[in-house]
Amino acid sequence: MTNTQRNDFEGKVALVVGASRGIGAGVAEAFGAAGAAVAVAARDAEDLAAVAARIERAGGKALAVPTDVTDEDQVRALVERTVAEFGRLDTAFNNANRSVMPAPLADLDTKDFDRAMATSVRGTFLGMRHQIPAILETAEGAGTIVNMASLAGVQAVSGLAPYVAGKAGIIALTQVAALDYGHLGLRVNVVAPGPIDTHAMERAGEEGRRQAAAAVSMQRVGTVAEVAETVLWLSSPASSYTSGAVIPIDGGQGAGVLLRRRRG
Repeated sequence: MTNTQRNDFEGKVALVVGASRGIGAGVAEAFGAAGAAVAVAARDAEDLAAVAARIERAGGKALAVPTDVTDEDQVRALVERTVAEFGRLDTAFNNANRSVMPAPLADLDTKDFDRAMATSVRGTFLGMRHQIPAILETAEGAGTIVNMASLAGVQAVSGLAPYVAGKAGIIALTQVAALDYGHLGLRVNVVAPGPIDTHAMERAGEEGRRQAAAAVSMQRVGTVAEVAETVLWLSSPASSYTSGAVIPIDGGQGAGVLLRRRRG
């Protein structure tokens, strides 16, 4: 029996932002398989509709809401429509991301940096700003939010200043929200994956995959399903005393970096 089977979300409502493909789509489909009604949001309306259709074909309930997470009016409308459609909001997964071509910090285009931060940090802030009141009102003191960061948010990566800064900012926002709302029963956590087998890994090709796996103590890249299982665990009563935590899903990669530093 998988964790998803054990984490029963029947009667619950999940909102997944950044759900059009990759990890976001995988998490949305896992929530649907576990019994939740799922609202999915992203900029790409066509891919988003396909995710919602897969959830419904598998017997679940889904609502697709094209959303730009940097636009507060759209984020507010997303949460309001989710509650209007399903009657409540129990859990949210904030996963929106914007990639930037690697470059040394001083060579970065300021507009590219601003766009990346708007999606990652501002987008996560806006999501939580509107999700939190809805969850507190409808989830009966047992709501959860999980945000998507990265191993890069806890250890820097050369040439990826916008990505690293954005993921570090998401971790900070998550921990502040956990402190602000823990006494009301809201748990807020963040996942920090290492290399995961998504469309981005496919673009890196076989050599990129080999190098990514070689940096991991388990000598392989992770799967979307492994990330989804962790998100659902953090969203379930099985993790009822976990809040403000940064959960690595990295095959031991982060521990290996620390060990090499000590040896050095």
